[in-house]
Amino acid sequence: MEYVRQTLGSDMLSGLFNLPQSLRNKKVEVIILPAQNETSESPNYEVKLGFLDGPPLPDSFFDPLPEEDLQAWGL
Repeated sequence: MEYVRQTLGSDMLSGLFNLPQSLRNKKVEVIILPAQNETSESPNYEVKLGFLDGPPLPDSFFDPLPEEDLQAWGL
């Protein structure tokens, strides 16, 4: 697989996407990898999510996390 690896100033990336404040005005390393082979087709099968049998998840599982949990994850 071919890839590109380059170190450059973060100012060169500002026009491509929004950099986090912590990466601005610094040297950054950029690695570009192919996301998908251009000649390959999307797989034509379904993937069952999850690998354990058990009861379905309650709707509350998808509720936003409490603020203290978000802070613990640095979000």
